[in-house]
Amino acid sequence: MNSRKDIGWYLLFTMPLLFIFTTVVLIPFIIGIGYSFVSWDGIPANPKTFVGFDNYVELFKDKRFLQSAWHTVQFTLLALIIVNVSGLLLALLVTAGLRVSNAARTMFFLPNLIGGLILGYIWQFIFTDIFKFIGEKTGLEHIFFNWLLDPKFALYAMVIVFTWQMAGYTMIIYIAGIQGIPDDLIEAAKVDGANLRQRLTKIVFPLLMPSFTVCLFLTLSGAFKIFDVNLSLTKGGPNNATEMFAMNIYNEIFAYSHYGLGQAKAIIFFLIVAILTLTQVAITKKREVQM
Repeated sequence: MNSRKDIGWYLLFTMPLLFIFTTVVLIPFIIGIGYSFVSWDGIPANPKTFVGFDNYVELFKDKRFLQSAWHTVQFTLLALIIVNVSGLLLALLVTAGLRVSNAARTMFFLPNLIGGLILGYIWQFIFTDIFKFIGEKTGLEHIFFNWLLDPKFALYAMVIVFTWQMAGYTMIIYIAGIQGIPDDLIEAAKVDGANLRQRLTKIVFPLLMPSFTVCLFLTLSGAFKIFDVNLSLTKGGPNNATEMFAMNIYNEIFAYSHYGLGQAKAIIFFLIVAILTLTQVAITKKREVQM
């Protein structure tokens, strides 16, 4: 009797979620796979022509798509390192017993509450007008100029904005990990004569591996999928130098009306993100230490 009752509760809570997941995620994803095998301009009145794997062959000949892939890899590597180093340093800072630690946590986390589009427009003003003003007043015009007009610096600008947005979020996860480390373990290490570097590398970092797993996953997937900051800050410019994966797919579908080719790119994009993130999680999970 109790077993039937448990099954009823289980179905009551899981079926709505399963229905939503199926209708919102699974079915559109399967339809998207189907679109990747047709040639279609997105107009319902026009026919969809089955082309087999032609879209998948075509996308690997698309130099702009391959360039966007390279831009995304560069951006992701830089963002992955800078976001996590910044988040970890901020977490160590605010857990060091400062009087203003609570206020500092709030200030560092605030940028994450602002949407990527708004952040992009805010930083667009900073990189164009504020940087130009500082350069003219200080004479450091080789540093303070409009970064968004330079292909290399425009990519760095995107990394800065992404770091500004994500560092506070990763900081919260690292704080939770640091606070989960028993104080007596650190005190015992101090009594044994371990210096700060030894305590960090031998105790803190190994016990923080679950936090590293989560933060690296969030940063890796978020950097690969970045679109809002890309759209509001650079729009892929200058001269497509900062066009990322997601923006290239968006332009292919909605700007050039190549629905089939755009869907094929989206499927490849999904496979790349899935393989990389699952590999990262598998590697870092193996290094996690259980107390």
